[in-house]
Amino acid sequence: MPETNVSFFSRLSLAIGTFFTILADREFAAGVLRLREGAAPVAAAPQAPTAAAPVIKDTGPDAALQLLGLLQREARLIDFVEEDIGSYGDADIGAAARLVHEGCRKALREHFTIRPVREEAEGSRVTLAENFDAKAIRLTGNVVGKPPFSGSISHRGWRVEDVRLPKLTGSHDATVIAPAEIEL
Repeated sequence: MPETNVSFFSRLSLAIGTFFTILADREFAAGVLRLREGAAPVAAAPQAPTAAAPVIKDTGPDAALQLLGLLQREARLIDFVEEDIGSYGDADIGAAARLVHEGCRKALREHFTIRPVREEAEGSRVTLAENFDAKAIRLTGNVVGKPPFSGSISHRGWRVEDVRLPKLTGSHDATVIAPAEIEL
């Protein structure tokens, strides 16, 4: 049932929006004119089916916080990123980066199975068929026309095949990714 008690500001907003739509859309204007003359509105022509809107998933932060905690524990990643490295020499930074790299790699390999999206070497020439997976492959450069597309792999991409994060107890506070340490 239509709303009969529309506020002044709602009517004003509707009038302004309708005014500009009438100016921009000839068919809409004709429909408004028919309504003003007392004629029934013309049924809209059937539209071609459109793709369903993507579903937005609401995810909690616990898994991300858990991964951040693992990277801190194994690689001291947050310590490294939060450190002001301006006063250190390149050799010191390189040595620290090597330790962080090794720890991050260990944590990722222990808790994830990660494989390349494309098996070919970077720089290889490939042709993408019409039905290529646009979620797994991003086209860059001069993208015009329709598939098939031919180009060179500039990055193989990564896909997670398995996740093995530890189970969390109900009392675990995932926001504490590294507890403070007090030496006595």
